[in-house]
Amino acid sequence: QVQLVESGGGWVQAGGSLRLSCAAPGNIFSISVVGWYRQAPGTQRELVATVTLGGVRDYTASVKDRFTASRDNNKNTAYLQMNNLKPEDTAVYFCNLRKYGSAALGDYWGQGTQVTVSP
Repeated sequence: QVQLVESGGGWVQAGGSLRLSCAAPGNIFSISVVGWYRQAPGTQRELVATVTLGGVRDYTASVKDRFTASRDNNKNTAYLQMNNLKPEDTAVYFCNLRKYGSAALGDYWGQGTQVTVSP
């Protein structure tokens, strides 16, 4: 069983910042695309950001210019730096690893971490 360990969630006022971390076994991390998802109550899980094996990043429009996804292949850890947080960013955030970008080859999830942004 592959375990991804997330940390860094919490409560912050609007305009504040948080950084999420996601640590994974090296043999999985080094060959996986990183995805960050979030799920607010009563909504479907939403893809927020991705980082490819080569470090190319992509974001959903609502977080562009506020969030920065990154990966440290030496530490086998992915990060999501979230700045200028808004109440609508409140959700449980999940990290995801997919081997070579394909869920069919391997699809692993973190336990989720709560992010709460107050007005």
